[in-house]
Amino acid sequence: MNRILLLGGVTEALAIARTLGPEHIYSLAGVGRVPTDLTCQVRVGGYGGAEGLARFIDAQGIDLLLDATHPYAAQMSHNAATAAQLTGVPCWALRRPAWQPGPDDDWREVADWAELTQALAPFQRPFFTLGREPLQYLDDIPARQFWTLRALDSVPGNARCDIIAARGPFHLDEERALFEQRRIDVLISKNSGSPSTEPKLQVARERAIPVLILKRPPLPAVDRELESVAAVLAALSQDGHPGG
Repeated sequence: MNRILLLGGVTEALAIARTLGPEHIYSLAGVGRVPTDLTCQVRVGGYGGAEGLARFIDAQGIDLLLDATHPYAAQMSHNAATAAQLTGVPCWALRRPAWQPGPDDDWREVADWAELTQALAPFQRPFFTLGREPLQYLDDIPARQFWTLRALDSVPGNARCDIIAARGPFHLDEERALFEQRRIDVLISKNSGSPSTEPKLQVARERAIPVLILKRPPLPAVDRELESVAAVLAALSQDGHPGG
């Protein structure tokens, strides 16, 4: 294969991009910082659905589509798989293994916001680590609750919600201090499987705090699934990838 289109979204995607030469393209949706120190090309923005992505693949002469988007970016993953089928280009996906609860964990899986709202009812000091999604519900916060919400960017909260702008990796001692200072009594999280955000789960375990886990969305079948950067790089090398 001669040219790779890498769809970014998770931390590991940048590590892969750093190995790619100038003929390859690292594609970002535009959320967060855009790296400026890469040898490969960087593209920011959407494609206009699966058909738009397919047109881009054809126009750019892409030989391999590598989906390294977030496990919850299901629409983009479906678009990638469909575009690969439309163009006849193989699609590989980096898919992190999900976190698994241990014997001392109190995890409660919820499918959507409606289930989450019901599960939150007994609690007073929730800590949201879902990204921006809870922002649209700030006006609906029950009077008995005070929310702490962590997101990538600084945005306004309100009288019943503090918003922390922060990016991982997060460290265990810092997470312990946050839970203590804000008197967190329930954690709300996606099951991203990322080591950089896992310390919050350890703190919840230590403090015997329930964790409401947003269920992972179903993702499409692809030609090859890989679980780590090392596995991706090994597969690319075996497949004749020219590298950096």
